[in-house]
Amino acid sequence: MRYAHICLLNVFMKIEYLNIKPNAENLSVLSSEPFRAIVVVEEPVSPEWRHNLSRSLVKAGCLYMMAWGIEASSWDDSVDHANLEAFSYGDIPKEKCVMTTWHDNEPLEAVFTYSKRLAHHPVLDLEKTVIVHIASTSKESDYLSMYIDI
Repeated sequence: MRYAHICLLNVFMKIEYLNIKPNAENLSVLSSEPFRAIVVVEEPVSPEWRHNLSRSLVKAGCLYMMAWGIEASSWDDSVDHANLEAFSYGDIPKEKCVMTTWHDNEPLEAVFTYSKRLAHHPVLDLEKTVIVHIASTSKESDYLSMYIDI
């Protein structure tokens, strides 16, 4: 995983990239702070795998998830369910509520712009963004450069 630091409108932001092979075992997303995630899905995965990664994102502190690519709306639902599951389908504290969006028929650049300018949690400031790229081949340099340059 590689990461970069950028300053946008005098706000310090951290960006990280995580490439996960489709249907890989041992899914773990680690973070030391709350974050927003852009889930870029370039290859299909099983519903069970999607739910396991969604759980891992929620457990790691993802508080805003944007899905783009294959079955983006299913990712939105999966993270919503993982958030509910984490609180036994009861009330979710505002500071633990995960905001989710999916972005069909939009270029990835538009999702990156949305992340930087509009993806704000209602309670917490999220300084960290993780690009979670689900694909057999890494595009780390391309995606980090694209995110930083937008």
